Amino acid sequence: MSSIQSQFLDIPSHHAKYGAIDPQGALKGSASGKVVFISGASRGIGQATAVAFAQAGARAIYITARSEGALQETCDLVRQANANTQCAFSTCDVTKADQVEAAIADCIAQFGGVDIADANAGFLGPWAKIGESDPEGWWKNWEVNLRGAYHVIRFALPHLIESAKKHEAEGQTGGHLIVMSSIGAQFLMPGASDYQTSKHAINRLVEFVQSDHGDDGIKCFAMHPGGVATDIGHAMPEHMHEYLVDEPDLAASFVVWLSSGQADWAKGRYLSANWDVEAILAMKDRILEDDLLVNRLRAKV
Repeated sequence: MSSIQSQFLDIPSHHAKYGAIDPQGALKGSASGKVVFISGASRGIGQATAVAFAQAGARAIYITARSEGALQETCDLVRQANANTQCAFSTCDVTKADQVEAAIADCIAQFGGVDIADANAGFLGPWAKIGESDPEGWWKNWEVNLRGAYHVIRFALPHLIESAKKHEAEGQTGGHLIVMSSIGAQFLMPGASDYQTSKHAINRLVEFVQSDHGDDGIKCFAMHPGGVATDIGHAMPEHMHEYLVDEPDLAASFVVWLSSGQADWAKGRYLSANWDVEAILAMKDRILEDDLLVNRLRAKV
């Protein structure tokens, strides 16, 4: 919900792709030679992200979701964006470990590695107070949003580590992992306990990934994609729809920027696609010195 971003960083915000994160402009060629794995890429932000990486020169993009027809459409868009970018897909339910493992293995078999992984698949069910919630529906948010992200992380990590070491030896950057969070992780809204707690946990999981594998060269980020009018966005109560003002290409281009190496210093943190990247870069010293954009309990004494 981009109109309330200033509660977190008082910097300029955006609602659509702009010059500093344009995959065909400032980021042209930034994904050259890279293999990108994206879950939840059949439509919306995931689909836009696949196209953005193609525009940025990715060598190959491997996409997953549950709809084969929609995945084929995304691959067609990737090829239209860049005829030199290869694209392959498999149907996959991210809540099933064996399916995610098989998809990663197929990506490796076809393209030889994974340099960038984007855990984009997500879910949001009807909002309800805890005492009125459906137990299965409540837990599904955690199954898709957290367990699904964990599966992508778990099975992509060995290959991302290999990528990071390879690119470091060549004086480049690799091993990027982007996990879809939400500004909802920072709020306490009645009826949203399932979704918002699962996204809050995502932010902490990203910190653990960085703690466990930072020395392996991994650069992991939790990302709020903005308020986009996707199926998930429209699953919010109707009065929240006024915040769905951001274009999918904003989040997509921001993912490409995170994977370009310019934000490697901010690894392990929560970042919003709405935030102006030049303003973020200008705050680098303050963010690092004060350890901002991470989950912490701080009390004034």
